Amino acid sequence: MRAVNTSPPAGHQVSRASSPHEYHARGWNLVWREVAAFTTGAFGSLVTREFLTIAVPLLLLWELLPRLGVVPKTLVPPLTTVAASAWDLVQHGHLAQHIVASLKRLAIGLSLALLLAFPLGVLMGWNPYLRKHLLPLFQLLAPIPPPAWVPITIIVLGVGWRMQTFLIFLGAFYPILFNTYQGVKDTDPRYLASARVFGASEWTLIRAVYIPHALGSVVMGIKIGIAMALVMLVIAEMYGTQIGVGRLLSESKEYFRIERMVVCMAILGALGWFLIEIMKYLEAKLALWRVGR
Repeated sequence: MRAVNTSPPAGHQVSRASSPHEYHARGWNLVWREVAAFTTGAFGSLVTREFLTIAVPLLLLWELLPRLGVVPKTLVPPLTTVAASAWDLVQHGHLAQHIVASLKRLAIGLSLALLLAFPLGVLMGWNPYLRKHLLPLFQLLAPIPPPAWVPITIIVLGVGWRMQTFLIFLGAFYPILFNTYQGVKDTDPRYLASARVFGASEWTLIRAVYIPHALGSVVMGIKIGIAMALVMLVIAEMYGTQIGVGRLLSESKEYFRIERMVVCMAILGALGWFLIEIMKYLEAKLALWRVGR
């Protein structure tokens, strides 16, 4: 009986299954690559020559004008004074706890707004029946300034995290809702007709045509919602809490600590900028056809 040759042909390499450790390493490499790409894109705009030609002179004026007496120090503290106040808050003012508490409230409120406003906006843009019934209601409620809801919210929900979360939710809800609705409603009919020719169902149209077409509007709505949510965060933290950036800002105003007020304003601005940069990065990843427009 002749033995069967089971060795691979010459020049042929046997493929070896990747170990779990190799998959884990590849996953972390991908994560770090994406983090590096985001960091380069987000912070790259802050170190350009064009931006520095504006930022550096403004920072110098901020430091020099109060020092030279052109503007009163009590009203416009120098940049170094603001930086020293920020460091004092880090060391003795529990600044990290204030930021973490505000981030938690902001995350919950924004998440609830997105989870409700996005599907509702898609349905309103897709279905004329729902649009006719729901759109007039939201068009009546949206013009009411969110801060006007504070008294009735306190009466209904009390003073606490539920009231704070609802106010943040309210600030972000309408921008996301209306931008999603408009993006879905304005979907090019030619795309829909082409998809229907190939037998696409309504669910397929929503998933593969309406939502991708509206993605740019959705991201814009979230960006506006982030700005409005930060406004409502400051207002909400003025009531029923002893911790949070908004609360720290309110206390600094009461004691006329302008340098601390500026620190809080800088934190809120940096937080909003960072969240918007995240949305820009996600848009570039999800809507590749919009890159470069």
